[in-house]
Amino acid sequence: MRYSKQRELVMQQVETLRDHPTAEEIYQHALKECPGLSLGTVYRNLNSLVEAGRVRRVSIPGQPDRFDHTLPWHGHLYCTCCGQVEDLDLDPGLVRQLLSGQPGRITDCVVTWIGLCERCSRQSEPAPAAAP
Repeated sequence: MRYSKQRELVMQQVETLRDHPTAEEIYQHALKECPGLSLGTVYRNLNSLVEAGRVRRVSIPGQPDRFDHTLPWHGHLYCTCCGQVEDLDLDPGLVRQLLSGQPGRITDCVVTWIGLCERCSRQSEPAPAAAP
């Protein structure tokens, strides 16, 4: 991959934001450093970074793609309340066990759980009843 100032700026934003940003969020932050940057350039560079294996794409049905700088295999949790995407540590051994005996050759696995993050889950719990 050839060096590109815009590509490095996009990569820097993915690493700096750390919260699985969308292309639009990356664009808004990068625009401060490079006012002539276009959203199309951000998308093209994100696609190049994904193809080069420097960034992972996190796809959630019905939502814009998110981008992750953490490359070792892991899962994600998409919070339906606040919209955040968080990393989940999953046991790769258990995943391999689930896949053993499957036909073909699996080269990667994407696991995205959909539910409530810890903070939203706590907020949605009913308050304990007061003692009489």
